[in-house]
Amino acid sequence: MKPKVTLALAAAMLIAPLGAGLFLMTTVYAQNSGKSGQLLRGEGSFNDWEHEAPGNNYLIKSSDLPKPYATESSANQSKIVPRPSDAWPKVPEGFQIDQAATGLDNPRNIVTAPNGDLFYTESDGGRIRVVRGFSADGKVASNEIFATGLTMPYGIAFYPPGPNPQYVYIGDTNSVVRFPYKNGDLKATGPAETIAAIPGGGRYGGGHWTRAVAFSKDGKKLYVSVGSHSNIDDDSAETNRANVLEFNPDGSGQRVYASGIRNPSGLTVHPKTGELWVAVNERDALGDNLVPDYITHIVDGGFYGWPWYYMGPNQDPRHAGKRPDLKEKVIVPDVLLQSHSAPLNLTFYESKQFPAEYRGDVFATSHGSWNRANRTGYKIIRAYTPNGKATGEYQDFVTGFVVDDAHVWGRPVGITVAMDGALVFTDDASNSIWRVTYTGKPSAK
Repeated sequence: MKPKVTLALAAAMLIAPLGAGLFLMTTVYAQNSGKSGQLLRGEGSFNDWEHEAPGNNYLIKSSDLPKPYATESSANQSKIVPRPSDAWPKVPEGFQIDQAATGLDNPRNIVTAPNGDLFYTESDGGRIRVVRGFSADGKVASNEIFATGLTMPYGIAFYPPGPNPQYVYIGDTNSVVRFPYKNGDLKATGPAETIAAIPGGGRYGGGHWTRAVAFSKDGKKLYVSVGSHSNIDDDSAETNRANVLEFNPDGSGQRVYASGIRNPSGLTVHPKTGELWVAVNERDALGDNLVPDYITHIVDGGFYGWPWYYMGPNQDPRHAGKRPDLKEKVIVPDVLLQSHSAPLNLTFYESKQFPAEYRGDVFATSHGSWNRANRTGYKIIRAYTPNGKATGEYQDFVTGFVVDDAHVWGRPVGITVAMDGALVFTDDASNSIWRVTYTGKPSAK
């Protein structure tokens, strides 16, 4: 196994060879650029939990990737433990993080309703809940059950987009359903109406089970993400999977919008450009640093490689010689993330509570690795997307959920921006909702 590259070592190097044609580069950003700390590149970007900290910046390019099987693949599941008394999430200087609610039941996706209420899914329990208001100490004021009896619900979207929705759409694992809704409703006022059947996951069909949903900016199209049934198979079980499906709002007109996306667990629409963005878990078993997970905008008809290729025309050796017709059609994603970090959801920050340099950037949750020798993820990241265009760089924003090489106490899942500009995310290990605010003061913890 190759030695770890520590931040102390990185700080001492400007450009240093690391072998195999790779280089680690560190750059100290000017304070007025909105960035601080080092930029870790090449092999130096293959970090682990011991060296992940708010302010670390990363840039991973397809040319940086190792060969398949450069390391053995690892079965390295984390064990969830209660939060130690001296543990607390770490945020950048000037920010504060509060545990807004705890004692929840497997909280997953979370979205902000047009009136400011926060809707979130308790997937294992088949419930949708509504959080309303925060007290002075950052705690939720109320938490109500909106609907029950769902099938592993995950995605949430309001229709039509805008200030006065008529429905809330839910991505169950095997269907899209909707409830009648008007601003302020804390309980569903009618039964679930099935809009479309989709391939099921988990115990309802196998494979990836999360189903994110989002509407186009004009409300004319509904997008639904469906993850793959397998790691890298290309058989009939993958029909209408590993892609983003498009529907009319009434469930008609199903077609594949973009394909070759192994598990697009997170789905959102850029509030200004209207582009569709995804957070994607890539394939396993090619080594510790293959294949990068990613965040990217996707295009109509776009192909992103799975299962035959990855990160452009790199063929998966388990499909050697297959589908040469697709090799030059593979789109390289916008932001390559550390392999196996498991990004689950994403949201754009357009509010004014955070400093101006954060406006327009995308925040994403990283649920954390289970098959990498040196654990990574379990954090919130910020990807730089000025004017809706990604630079390829991303930054550690909230860390501190890992206890040691074997144990973790937090796993971020859903993320949204609250009406007051706070960044809010769920955590299905501590069964909590966390709230990040900007105070301009040193962190209290």
